[in-house]
Amino acid sequence: MNIPNKITISRILLIPFFVIVMMFDFGWGTMTLFSAEMPVHHFVGALIFIIASTTDWVDGYYARKYNLVTTFGKFLDPLADKLLVSAAFILMVELGMAPAWIIIVIISREFAVTGLRLILAGGGEVVAANQLGKIKTWAQIVAIAAALLHNTIFVYFGIPFDKIMLYIALFFTLWSGWDYFYLNRRVLLESK
Repeated sequence: MNIPNKITISRILLIPFFVIVMMFDFGWGTMTLFSAEMPVHHFVGALIFIIASTTDWVDGYYARKYNLVTTFGKFLDPLADKLLVSAAFILMVELGMAPAWIIIVIISREFAVTGLRLILAGGGEVVAANQLGKIKTWAQIVAIAAALLHNTIFVYFGIPFDKIMLYIALFFTLWSGWDYFYLNRRVLLESK
């Protein structure tokens, strides 16, 4: 297994630590960061999420730079993203940071695209994420990070940056999902 794939696996392995830290207080108390008050465990959880999210860029950069792109990596990288982002979104609903309907729409799209990827893989095609999919992923990551950090920095100015980014993430999630199905519609039409 090459280094980019090991980095991708590390992203998956960070998910349980992220969930545990976000869900349990551990008696760490609260802190104020740029006028935003938050539990310390949320701050630590947000840092774990940000570090895990950053590995998405690192593994892709390393794989492209050293020509280490593999079929396994093309499959595993988007799966790792979906696992991390889905865990974070579900936690946000549990913690009252996001409306459930938005998260249901986002996660439903992720399942639908994963299903399409499996159909394509059954036909011997492994499709890497396109640019629109990458924008969607980063919009989701920014929305999650802003919410987990309790809208730090922006709370001082009264700007609901976390909510704005959540709707932007929803928009790109729907657009990229439609685009993915449209570009691969022949597979769906052939299976009738």
